[in-house]
Amino acid sequence: MLAVAIALVALAGWQWRRDRDDAPGTLLKLPPSDITQVELRIGNGPAEHFSKREGHWWRVDGTAARADDGRLAELADTAAASVLSWRPLSDFDPTRIGLAPPVAVLSLDGQRLEFGETSVTGPQRYVRVNDRVALVSVRYTPRPATQEATKAR
Repeated sequence: MLAVAIALVALAGWQWRRDRDDAPGTLLKLPPSDITQVELRIGNGPAEHFSKREGHWWRVDGTAARADDGRLAELADTAAASVLSWRPLSDFDPTRIGLAPPVAVLSLDGQRLEFGETSVTGPQRYVRVNDRVALVSVRYTPRPATQEATKAR
């Protein structure tokens, strides 16, 4: 009876480890709290550059000005976005999924994420990370700053 119990525990541990290894994971291995540099370009617009200093985000294009900490925290959280699935870039025509050119480009501490179109299968967006394409929830799509968020504080 003890041998059967040990075998079941070992089997459960093996299955748990296998499931964890097979899980798609997140867009980046970088914890959002560690991110200190953000660059965002939406469409053909100019890139916005932000830096985290003493717990607050600052826009560093030109004269440094306080940025919307909530908005930048959302952008940093994109690093930990749960991936629904990964596929090689070679499986796609980048133009057809909105990656040539990308809808938005978000760089988190120098790690580039290119956002494409939404998927026809649900509220998901294509995101290129190096030579792979992930499907993530559309909630992680970078959004433009609001007028209120761009005012200096």
